[in-house]
Amino acid sequence: MKNSKQLMLMFAMIMMMTILAACGTSNNDSANDKETANGDEKKVLTMGTSADYPPFEYVETSKSDEIMGFDIDVAKAITQKLGYEFKVKDIDFNGLVPSLENGTVDFVLAGMSPTEERKKTVDFSDIYYKSNHMIVTKADSKIKGAKDLKGATVGVQLASIQEGIAKDLKKDGIDLTIENRNRIPDLVQEIKAGRFDAAIIEDTVAKGYLEDNPDLAGYLIETDTKTEEAGSAIAFQKDSELTEKFNTELKKMMENGEMEKLILKWFGGETAK
Repeated sequence: MKNSKQLMLMFAMIMMMTILAACGTSNNDSANDKETANGDEKKVLTMGTSADYPPFEYVETSKSDEIMGFDIDVAKAITQKLGYEFKVKDIDFNGLVPSLENGTVDFVLAGMSPTEERKKTVDFSDIYYKSNHMIVTKADSKIKGAKDLKGATVGVQLASIQEGIAKDLKKDGIDLTIENRNRIPDLVQEIKAGRFDAAIIEDTVAKGYLEDNPDLAGYLIETDTKTEEAGSAIAFQKDSELTEKFNTELKKMMENGEMEKLILKWFGGETAK
């Protein structure tokens, strides 16, 4: 009986040691997975975007839930060349930089301008596309340019370069009221409903909405936006090794005509300015 109890005790101890060893192995594997996720061995990158910005990134809900657009094709081309797979995470525009900072995403491709304010917390690639900005309003509106925005309620996307442009116009003496929304379609809807007199939207994006809404009109505006803030760039975490890798591939795409083909595909023959 005593031997039997000793055998049972020994068996229990062996089982306990086995469980502890398994737990230790599991923890080590997790650490290795984490190290792989942050190092060169990582095979999947998560791209953050705001899928309300056609033709850069958007969803044709009548056809599928897939996010498509110019930025998606750029990301696919670069990640494939670098040997990565990538997945896309749809986030409100004002949440993209925080998501990059906290590691929810590995890079952001969302028609984002590399402003000095954003550069304080994230790094940017070279500019991959340049465009202008447009005032969108009702076709029968008296607003034809920036000076006509005096006394108007103007909509902008939250945390966007257009929000900065509206603030600059106000500083320049144009007395306007600025309202922000998370998504571009919300701005358009507010204009059509009469709650906004106008909105400031990137011209490439605005043209798509103007084609679909003949009751709206658009007018290009001149701004004093700094050269380094003009255009779109890819955002990364500070000191990320991906920045240099992506820049290398962007340069190749610019030189071999691949970027030009994507611009022609998505912007109907327009080229980068």
